[in-house]
Amino acid sequence: MGITSSATQFEIQATVFDLDGLLVNTEELYQDVGTELLRRRGRTFGADLLDAMMGRPQHNALSIMIEWHGLDDTIETLADETKEIFQTLLASRLALMPGAKNLIEHIRLLDISLGVATSSGPEFAHDVLSRVELLDAFNFILTSADVIAGKPDPEIYQLAAKTACTQPEKMLVFEDSETGCKAAVASGAITVAVPSGHSHRHSFSGAKLIATSLADARIYELLSSPVERKSSAES
Repeated sequence: MGITSSATQFEIQATVFDLDGLLVNTEELYQDVGTELLRRRGRTFGADLLDAMMGRPQHNALSIMIEWHGLDDTIETLADETKEIFQTLLASRLALMPGAKNLIEHIRLLDISLGVATSSGPEFAHDVLSRVELLDAFNFILTSADVIAGKPDPEIYQLAAKTACTQPEKMLVFEDSETGCKAAVASGAITVAVPSGHSHRHSFSGAKLIATSLADARIYELLSSPVERKSSAES
């Protein structure tokens, strides 16, 4: 049995960004929301729980929180409290992540399709992007409402490729969490991991590049050069 390899080169035809913790600092705010939710119940929001919840749709994340601490609350109760706490934080602390605005502007000049693929819901995603004046920058925005299976399932990135009228192998995805990175890699997309804050501890297996931020010069190099991908087949 042998392995044969071939290499092909092509230009990136679409770019897709995660939202929370990647484009905006909402992952940091989520940590504060989780801390407050559990403080009200005499519990603590530890790093391991944050890892387990990070990058997942809200329903799944809150289900993990309930099981983790044996809470009596329903997911709906926690979701309502989360929205209440979050609105206060968004008004005073929401910010773009370093390099986000310049990178998006650069990609638009390249005439490459721009999309968002987030585990957050549509109302939240549109609200956040409107607040940071990026809502009109994207060709499409995919949220938890557009898929059945949340990250780390690759469904949302498979749908992103279809929406952008390209193949996953010609799509560049930016993710900040291990969960999101798994989804992107599993879809076949070229994946750039951009750890922020807590996610520096995560594993980003399969990522083509682990960037220091969205301002990392290597991202710009990747966008401007043909991308080489290797495919292997057993014979």
